[in-house]
Amino acid sequence: MASVMRTLRNCERTRSPSSWSTRTLLLLALCMVASVGAQTPRDGEWPMATLDYANTRYSPLDQIRGDNIGNLRVEFTFSTGINRGQEAAPIVVGDTMVIVTPFPNVVYALDLSRPGAPQKWKFEPKPLPAAQGVACCDVVNRGAVFWQDRFIFNTLDGRTIALDANTGKPLWDVKLADINKGETITMAPMVVKGKVLVGNSGGEFGVRGWLVALDAASGKQAWKAYSTGPDSEVLIGPSFKPFYASDRGKDLGKTTWPPDAWKIGGGTVWGWISYDPELDLIYYGTGNAGPWNAEQRPGDNKWTAGMFARDPDDGQARWFYQFSPHDLFDYDAVNETLLLDMTIDGKRRKVLVRPERNGYVYVMDRATGQVLSADAFSHVNAIERVDLKTGRAHWNPDKQPATGKVVREVCPGAPGAKDWNPSAFSRRTGLIYIPHNNLCMDWQTNEVNYIAGTPYVGADARYYAGPGGNRGAFTAWNPSTRKIAWQVKEDLPVWSGALATAGDLVFYGTMDGWFKAVDARSGKALWQFKTDSGIIGQPVSYRGPDGRQYIAVLSGIGGWPGAIVVQNLDTRDVTAAGGWGGVLSDLKDRTSPGGTLYVFALPK
Repeated sequence: MASVMRTLRNCERTRSPSSWSTRTLLLLALCMVASVGAQTPRDGEWPMATLDYANTRYSPLDQIRGDNIGNLRVEFTFSTGINRGQEAAPIVVGDTMVIVTPFPNVVYALDLSRPGAPQKWKFEPKPLPAAQGVACCDVVNRGAVFWQDRFIFNTLDGRTIALDANTGKPLWDVKLADINKGETITMAPMVVKGKVLVGNSGGEFGVRGWLVALDAASGKQAWKAYSTGPDSEVLIGPSFKPFYASDRGKDLGKTTWPPDAWKIGGGTVWGWISYDPELDLIYYGTGNAGPWNAEQRPGDNKWTAGMFARDPDDGQARWFYQFSPHDLFDYDAVNETLLLDMTIDGKRRKVLVRPERNGYVYVMDRATGQVLSADAFSHVNAIERVDLKTGRAHWNPDKQPATGKVVREVCPGAPGAKDWNPSAFSRRTGLIYIPHNNLCMDWQTNEVNYIAGTPYVGADARYYAGPGGNRGAFTAWNPSTRKIAWQVKEDLPVWSGALATAGDLVFYGTMDGWFKAVDARSGKALWQFKTDSGIIGQPVSYRGPDGRQYIAVLSGIGGWPGAIVVQNLDTRDVTAAGGWGGVLSDLKDRTSPGGTLYVFALPK
C-alpha cells in the first residue's frame, strides 16, 4: 500500500486523501499501474535489455523445444557495418526491432512485418571520436529501452538520447558524462516510473561513479546519486537503514578513504538495474574502487564494489551492502540482480540473487539487504569466506597485494568469476544459468599518479586458466540447494549473456562464434550454429508479427577480452588488453572481427 500511496501522490498532488472518492482511487490506481507497469513486457516482446524488472531474461515462448530445435535455422541476418564488440540486446516491440551498435552508436530499426526485416529507419548520433580513447574496455554499448512511444539509448561520449519509435527522430538529447575526465557511458538504460536511469563508466580513469535519473518525457534531470563522497551527494538521509553495522555512520563515503581520494575513487555504475514495484526500490551495483593499487586507498572505500537499494522517486538510499570491502582485485559489483521469491527455512521470502564477480552467489533479503547465503560457484581463493553475521567478505591474507610484489594464483582473476554478461532464470526449472570465466591470475601493484583523462590503474595482471584447464563455463545453479545442478565446461571464457525459454532451452554464445542451445534441465547439448565472429552479445526471444517464435543475437567479438582480436594486439605480451594476452593467445586464430545480427526460427 505504501507504493500505491506514493504513486497516488505523484499522480494527483492537489488532492488530500480524505477527499478521494472510490472512483478517484480507482483512477489513480490505474495511474499507478500505467506508471509501474509500463515496462512489464507484453507477451512475446523484449522491451529492454533485461526483459523485465526482475532481470530474469526468461521468455515465456515455447514453440522452440528440445524435440524440434534440430530444425532451427537462420531466418535473416543484418550487418551493422561496425566490426567491434557487439554486446547489445536487440529490443523488440510490436513489429519493430531496434539494435544499437558499438561506437559510433548507430541505431537501426528493422521492420519485422516484412520479409527479411528491412530497415525502417536509422539514427546516427555522431558521438565525439575522442570518446574512444577513454573507453577502457572496447567501445561497446549494451542496448536501449522502449518507453511509451520512444526508444532511449546512451552514447559512448556520455549522452542519453530519446528517439521517436515510429520515425527515429530525436525527441531529446542530454549530455551527462565528461570524456575529458575519462567518463563514458556503455550501459543499457532502464525506465522506472517515468524516470530513465543511467550510470557512468570509467573506473580505470579515476572518475567518480554516479547514477542519474532523467524525466523520460523531457530528459530533465530528476536526481543524481554519487557512489562516493558526503552523504548529501550520495543521497543518504534518514531513510537509509543498512542491515550491517559496518555500513552505518556519517559520511562513510568520505571517511573510509584517504583525504580527497573519494573524488577519484571509481564506483562507476555501468551494469544492470532491477526494480521491485511492491517494495518500490531499485537495485544496482557500483564498480571497482580506484586505483587498482589498494595500498593507495586504505579503508573500506565506500560505497564502491557493492549494491544500493534506492527510492526511484527521489534517489534516496534505503540500504547498501559491500560485496568486496577495500576492493583488492578490480571486483566490480555491477552484475545483474535477479529478484525472486523463494522458500528459505520454511518461510517465503522476497530475495535477490547475485552471481557476483568475486565468485560467490549471494542470496539476500531485498527489503533489508541481509545476506542469507553466499556460496562459491567457481574456484575462489581470494576471499576465504563471507561472514553471515557481519556480512563481511574476508580476504585471504596469503593473497594480499603489496607494491612491487607479484601475488600468484589469485582466483578469480580481475575479470571475475563472472563479468557484466547477464545470467538467466527459468521459472520452470528454478535454476539460474550463469555464463562465466574460469580464470586465475598473477597480480602486481605499482604506484600510480592521477592525471585527468588518463588511465589510473596501478596494477599489472596476467590471466590463465583455472583448475581443470578450461577457461570458461556455463553453469546451472540451484539457488534453493545452493549447489551446481549441472555445468558445461567451455574452452574459452563465456562472455555472452544467457537466455532461458519456456521451451526448456537455454541459449548462449562463445567467443569463437558458436551460438548454442542446451537442455535447461540437464545441460545436454542440443543445437549449435557457427556465426561469422565471436559472440559476446545478449540473446533474446520474441514472437514475430506472424506468430512464430524467434531467437536473435548479435555476433561480433570485442569487449575487454576481445580487444585481442579487434585491435590486433601482440599476444606475446601477456599483459596485452589488461592481462588477456597470455590466456587468449589463440583467439585471433579462432575468430575474426564482425558485426552481424542473426535471427533464427523454425521453418514455417
